[in-house]
Amino acid sequence: MSAETDVLVLGGSGVDTIVHVPELPLPYADSYMVPRIETRAGQTGDFVTLGLHALGLRTHHLDLIGDDDAGDLIRALYADRGIAFTEVPQSGGTKRAVNLVDPDGRRLSLYDDSRSLEQDRLPEATVRKLAAVSRHAHVSITYPCGFALPTLREAGVTVSTDLHNWDGVQEYHETFAHQADLVFLSITALADPERTMRQIAERGRTRLVVATAGAEGSYLLDQDRLTHVPAVEPPSPVVDSNGAGDAYASGFLLGWLAGEPPLRCARYGAIAGAFACTVPATATDAIGRDELLARAAELEAA
Repeated sequence: MSAETDVLVLGGSGVDTIVHVPELPLPYADSYMVPRIETRAGQTGDFVTLGLHALGLRTHHLDLIGDDDAGDLIRALYADRGIAFTEVPQSGGTKRAVNLVDPDGRRLSLYDDSRSLEQDRLPEATVRKLAAVSRHAHVSITYPCGFALPTLREAGVTVSTDLHNWDGVQEYHETFAHQADLVFLSITALADPERTMRQIAERGRTRLVVATAGAEGSYLLDQDRLTHVPAVEPPSPVVDSNGAGDAYASGFLLGWLAGEPPLRCARYGAIAGAFACTVPATATDAIGRDELLARAAELEAA
């Protein structure tokens, strides 16, 4: 059967409440007067899905969400964008978080970990059916997704994952790190980023590890060679870093699935990530394919 989906995204759907604070860390006080507090659909899996869709890739998202108001926000988001979304009932309710955002766009996220339950799973039959018509799967590191990895491997699709701010030690992340063909992570909590990247490549399936470093750019470990890729200047002032890593992964996957060399993929990722930093925390906009490719052409010409 020919693929009808370019990327199947598993997990990472949820709702965020955005609170703009005067500074981070926030000093203790009895109360603060802050700008309008808003709630919108969109967490890591949603941002990757929206980013891929904006870049013209056929995308399908599978996740557990609740029969609640937060779940309705997610359903409306996908319906409005015309993106395929398969939901599995989550008895604990839709995942939620509170994001504190300072004037420089830095973010502190507070995740409600009471929503996921021990018995939560993505149905194997559903995963198998969707994987059978997909070219690639991007797997969020939410608990139920770890159980879907063997099914994805059996289906023969390539797999990517994002370990986010892994410390390189916690065993939970290794399940994802060692079973993916392409691994993203942030250097934020890593004592020795290069060492961690090499350990992922040595112990797992992948030979391509991508570590993002914010304004410092990113690092590629490809076939034992480590390369630094500079950051890209955002097209307008930075207002929020939320979703920048997810946008980077989307841009990188655009190139990777097209067979582009890793360095060009990283440049695509950097462009998409820089654009995401200019999007307010209350919005879910993503860079389009034409704009990204035009910017990439400018950078290559320069």
